[in-house]
Amino acid sequence: MTGRIIRHDWAALRADALVWLIAAITIVAVGLGLWNGTRWVRFQQDALALVATEERERYATLTTEIAAQARSGARVSPFADPGNPSTFAGRRGVRSAGLPPAPLGAFSIGQSDLLPSSLQVSMETRDVAATTSEIENPSRLLVGRFDLAFVVIYLYPLLILGLTYNLLSGEREDGTLALVLSQPVTVGTLVAAKVTVRMALLFALVVGTALLATAVGVLTQGAGPGLVVRAALWTLAVAAYGAVWFALAVAVISLGRASASNATLLASAWLLLVVLVPALLNVLVNALYPVPSRVQLVQAVREASDAANARGSALLARYFEEHPELAGGDVAAAANDMAAIRLAVSEAVAHDVRPVLQTYERQRQRQERLVEQARVLSPALLMQDALNDIAGTGTARYRHFLAEVDRFQAAWRAHFSPLIVSRGRVGTLDAVPTFSYRDEEESAVVRRVGQAVIGLLIPAALLGWLGLRRLSQYPVIES
Repeated sequence: MTGRIIRHDWAALRADALVWLIAAITIVAVGLGLWNGTRWVRFQQDALALVATEERERYATLTTEIAAQARSGARVSPFADPGNPSTFAGRRGVRSAGLPPAPLGAFSIGQSDLLPSSLQVSMETRDVAATTSEIENPSRLLVGRFDLAFVVIYLYPLLILGLTYNLLSGEREDGTLALVLSQPVTVGTLVAAKVTVRMALLFALVVGTALLATAVGVLTQGAGPGLVVRAALWTLAVAAYGAVWFALAVAVISLGRASASNATLLASAWLLLVVLVPALLNVLVNALYPVPSRVQLVQAVREASDAANARGSALLARYFEEHPELAGGDVAAAANDMAAIRLAVSEAVAHDVRPVLQTYERQRQRQERLVEQARVLSPALLMQDALNDIAGTGTARYRHFLAEVDRFQAAWRAHFSPLIVSRGRVGTLDAVPTFSYRDEEESAVVRRVGQAVIGLLIPAALLGWLGLRRLSQYPVIES
C-alpha cells in the first residue's frame, strides 16, 4: 500500500504546475548560487596567483641586484640595499602567506569575503601590521553574497514548507481524505509516504544539481584533496537540515488545522528560526561580550609606537632618520644601528599592544562559546557553521591559517633578527624562509560537521515522533 501511495502521489505532483515552478526555481537558485560562488573562488585564486607572480618577479630582481652589487662592489643606499637585512626583511623582501580556497569553496563564501586570504609577513608582528589597512568594503558587510549556502539555508526550507503545508488539510478540505483512509492505510503511513516523495524530489533537485556542477568542475579542472569527504559531508548536512523542516511540517500538520493556518504557523516558524533567533543571538553576544573596537586597537598601536620611540636612543634614531648622510661617515653602520633600534621598537610595540589583543581574544572566545551553546536554538545557525566548515570558509580554518602564519612569522624573525643585530648581509636568497600552507586535518572538519548534523537530527527525530504520534488523533472531517 505504501508503494502505491508513493506512485500515486508522485503522479499527482508531476501533473501539478506549481511543482514544476518550484523545481525550476530550485534549479535556477542553485545554479546562480554556484555561479556566484565559483566567481568568488576564481577571484581569490587569481588574486593569490597575482601575489605569487609579483613575489617571484620581485625576488628575481633582488637576486639580480645582490649579484650585481657583489660583482661591482658598488655602494648602495642602505635604505634601498637588498643586501641590508633590515631593508630586505622589513620592506623589499617581504613574503606573502596565502590561504587557498578549499575544494568546495564555491558552495559557501562564508567568512572568506570578510577576512584577507593573503597576509604579508615582515619584521612587524602580524597583529600590528593588520591595523594599517582596511580589509573589506563596508557595503559588502551589509549585503553579503548570494551563494549555494544561502539557497540551502533560506530558500530550501521555504520550498519544503510550500510543498507540505497542506499535506492532509488540502485533501480534507477537498473531501477526499476520508475516501483515501477508507482503504487499509493509516494517517501516519499516508503522511510518511507523501513526505518521502517530496523529500526525494527536493533533495534530488538541490543536491543533484550541486553535485552535478561539482562533477563538471572536477572533469575540467581536476579534484582537490578531500573533495570526496567534503562532498559526502555536504550531502549529509543538507539531508539533516531538510529533515528538520519536514519534521516541523509534520508536527504542525498533526495539529489538524486548516491549510491557511498551517501556512501561517510554518512561515512564522521559518521567520523565527532562520531570521529572528540568529539576529537576536548576535545582539545578545555583542551586548554581553563586546570586543574592543578597531579604533581602540589602532590608537593603542600609535600610543605604544610613540612611547617606544621615546625610550632609549630616541635622539640617535631621529637623527639618523632625518640625516642618514651625516652618520659619522659610515652610513651602512649607522643604518644598521637604526635598524636594531627599529627592531627593538617593534618588539616593544608588540608587547605594549598585547593586552588589547588579549582582551579582544578573550571576548571573542567568550562570544564563540556562547554561540556554540545557543546555536542549537536555530537550525540555520547549525547549518551555516556546517556549510562553512565543509567549504573551508569558516572561522576554524581561518584560525588554523593564522596559526600557520604565526609560525612562519616566528621563523622569519628568527632568521633575520641575528643578521640585523650583527650587521650582517643577505648574500643569497636560497636560505630565506618561504611559506607553505598545510591545511587542517580532515578529521577535525568531520568532527565539527558531525556535531552540527547530530544537532539537526535530534530535533528532527523529536518533532517527527511527536507529529506521527498526534496523527492518530487527526480529524478526518472538518468540523
